[in-house]
Amino acid sequence: MGGFFGAVSHQDVTLDIFFGVDYHSHLGTRRGGMIIHDAKDGFQRQIHSIENTPFRTKFEKDLSDFHGCSGIGCISDTDPQPLLVRSHLGLYAITTVGIINNAEELIQRYFSDHGHQFMAMSSGKVNSTELVAALINQQATLKDGLLYAQEKIKGSMSILILTPEGIYASRDRYGRTPITIGQKDGAFCASFENFAYLNLGYHHYSELGPGEIDFITPEGVECLSAPRKEMKMCAFLWAYYGYPTASYEGISVEKMRYDCGKLLARRDKGVTADSVAGVPDSGIAHAVGYANESGIPFSRPFIKYTPTWPRSFMPSSQKQRNLIAKMKLIPVDVLIRDKKLLLIDDSIVRGTQLGETTEFLYESGAKEVHVRPACPPITFGC
Repeated sequence: MGGFFGAVSHQDVTLDIFFGVDYHSHLGTRRGGMIIHDAKDGFQRQIHSIENTPFRTKFEKDLSDFHGCSGIGCISDTDPQPLLVRSHLGLYAITTVGIINNAEELIQRYFSDHGHQFMAMSSGKVNSTELVAALINQQATLKDGLLYAQEKIKGSMSILILTPEGIYASRDRYGRTPITIGQKDGAFCASFENFAYLNLGYHHYSELGPGEIDFITPEGVECLSAPRKEMKMCAFLWAYYGYPTASYEGISVEKMRYDCGKLLARRDKGVTADSVAGVPDSGIAHAVGYANESGIPFSRPFIKYTPTWPRSFMPSSQKQRNLIAKMKLIPVDVLIRDKKLLLIDDSIVRGTQLGETTEFLYESGAKEVHVRPACPPITFGC
């Protein structure tokens, strides 16, 4: 996954971008980046690896070098970004969230017009954000370029483009990932997560529909391309990826997870257990919903230790991911030993971590462990 945040104002937006991007840290991942634009000094950019250091810690030392009334930033699962691009469309910055399933086909088509090239990463792959920019640059305007890119990309790609005049926000054509707009006096922001701007003084202004393109300035928001009718929002945002305080299409993540747990409990007639527990963190709300509906007490038989451990899905080695996932869970013996536990996780993807967690509970003295996934079976993974 990944996330982004952008803002335009009559005042300096450096801190808004800094904290707005930081609020997306739960979405990953490997790299973070910020670009701020100042009318006098132009674009200032910084990209850092955040695999072993949080975004906020990594970028705090850069804040004194940033200044300007507009900017964008991102948490990126994969490629370094935002990128600064110079083309016939002018100088602009771009950041993206998504995946291009037909990337190699698009690259080869681009090469067929001789004289074109990409900067290769160490793996030999092409930066997805650079590929998006190359598609956009094939048209006469940024709006037309965004429409063209959305048509050609198979997969999902939401985009923020920062120009000296303002920010273009383009939601992917099926609305798989969100873009919401916040407003405060003399300023607007565009954000993946709608809770990211609340503590910065913004209030909710609008939410882009599938394929919608907006142009954002301190004076207002102009819709350049109306939303499409077909919506294929990523349901896994509610089950797992989304932060509990977020909401998508007006539906609260935390409330959705309570409801999933409640429906599981209604299905489980006659199940007995001493307590209901959720696999931290995203399984906890599902377990609360189950406990409230079933009347079985909620408990936390293991606590997640987070101060020094990286996110378990970040290391490149599956063996290391499994070890970290296990090491972070510390058992509470009195709540496990000789107890019948009903354990709820948000979903089963590969099943590795849930299997190890169940074994972990038995090794810690549990009498019985009953497992419930809150998300339906994943049959068509994206």
